Amino acid sequence: MNSVWHPECFRCHACNLAISEYEFSTYDNYPFHKYCYKEHYHPKCDICKHFIPTNSNGQIEYRAHPFWAQKYCPCHEDDGTPRCCSCERMEPRDTRYVALNDGRELCLECLDSAIRDTNECQPLYRDIKRFYEGLDMKVEQDVPLLLVERQALNEAREGEKNGHYHMPETRGLCLSEEQTISTISRQPRIWGDQTADVVTEPYRLTRHCEVTAILILHGLPRLLTGTILAHEMMHAWLRLKGYPTLRQDVEEGICQVLAHMWLDYELNESRTRASKKGKTQRSQFDQKLGNFFKHQVESDTSPVYGDGFRAGWQAVQKYGLNRTLDHISVTGNFPY
Repeated sequence: MNSVWHPECFRCHACNLAISEYEFSTYDNYPFHKYCYKEHYHPKCDICKHFIPTNSNGQIEYRAHPFWAQKYCPCHEDDGTPRCCSCERMEPRDTRYVALNDGRELCLECLDSAIRDTNECQPLYRDIKRFYEGLDMKVEQDVPLLLVERQALNEAREGEKNGHYHMPETRGLCLSEEQTISTISRQPRIWGDQTADVVTEPYRLTRHCEVTAILILHGLPRLLTGTILAHEMMHAWLRLKGYPTLRQDVEEGICQVLAHMWLDYELNESRTRASKKGKTQRSQFDQKLGNFFKHQVESDTSPVYGDGFRAGWQAVQKYGLNRTLDHISVTGNFPY
């Protein structure tokens, strides 16, 4: 280090013990034992808790979630490590995710506010209806809302003649065809690793108007369920108002705008309600989870959902929601 030292004075900056080994590490011009340096500055994997290995070039290489900043070894992307179907975080080795009976995995934080069956979702449905009414966009028809399993949602999607679906997985659907759907009538609470079987019952959809039902995938946290529901309700509103068949990026884009608006309203309104009533505000994780869902909508790279949202959001910010909808009704495009 371009200096002369007594052997007992050349000490590790971390443990303060003399460095007697031939090799040592430095950081900010301080000497460290190699193992002390590794312990303090070499990144550890958030999944397996081991030091992240170096690649063939001797460089530390890891993956990181763009929102949660969860760092992990590249090998975990291919070794079957579960991801939460809601927040997308990978399962750490010292934590157990809950396996839903349709193959999805849910972290315990997302499970805490998960909506499991159709009855449990009705209060949220009423809240979102009131949100639409506050925008002077009341959904006149009493559209059934059903929470369903993944298989039932996929089968219903196949039965629809029209529609665009966000891959890799559909989580909501606005139906216009007559079908019989298997809806979840009761989902028992999950305790530890134990869960009772889901109780389903057939529900016959009869077409009295352009919309027969809204289907939502069960077992998702309240904020995500609400975001999907707000999106699907906009599809219903457009059909019931007689809007012409729109280009996919226009229809999905304006539906994403309404989902984003509801999410923003819900996050802000919950803070306002809590402060007025002296109640505890939404948990820190729930707040961050809501911001993650907003981030997903805003950063979506797909031409239909992502570009459609950004074009719709820009139009609403410039012209307002009502003028934007009027323009879409007449031209089939966003105003610029």
